[in-house]
Amino acid sequence: MLLVLQAMDTAGKGGILRHVVGSVDPQGVHIHSFKAPTEEELAHDFLWRVERELPESGRIGVFDRSHYEDVLIGRVRQLADAAEIERRYGAIVDFEQRIAASGTVIVKCMLHISPDEQRERLAERLERPDKYWKFNPGDIAERALWPEYQQAYQLAIERTSTDAAPWYVIPANHKWYARLAVAELLTDALRSLGQSWPPADFDVEEQQRLLAATV
Repeated sequence: MLLVLQAMDTAGKGGILRHVVGSVDPQGVHIHSFKAPTEEELAHDFLWRVERELPESGRIGVFDRSHYEDVLIGRVRQLADAAEIERRYGAIVDFEQRIAASGTVIVKCMLHISPDEQRERLAERLERPDKYWKFNPGDIAERALWPEYQQAYQLAIERTSTDAAPWYVIPANHKWYARLAVAELLTDALRSLGQSWPPADFDVEEQQRLLAATV
């Protein structure tokens, strides 16, 4: 299963990782956050580095920011021309359909907060020394482009939400609600796999008898 988390800064992706994904045995989870691409990654198609981080069979993969950065910040900051952005929408759809066809359930969540709520969360990070580590001066520069980012998100969701990999826009002004909503989506996704506990590969009654006979 693959969980894709996208959001404006302070929307609560970290809280989802700690309070929702953190409830799962960490041995079965692979979390990756896509930062600015390296020179090696730039030498390949934008999905090359994403392919390498897909979860293996039996594991839950989490993208804390993902391949959608390449059509979000890529569009807003004009890191690619319009024709390339258009190509990427189609490439993402094809990529995700291929993943889904291979048996991976994809859950894509956009955590949506209001600009007023973001301002309050940024202000709290500046007021509390225990939250300085969360603050990045670049967050304010990105906030100044709020309308452009909202348009970029709208276009990305419209162009890449499919039956195989639908988008879920999660109201995130209230952290408890966002966490509950994502937890419900993940629970439903896991149930859709139709899995159950593995059967015993030994004679249960015999082992119970042997156990009862011990001191």
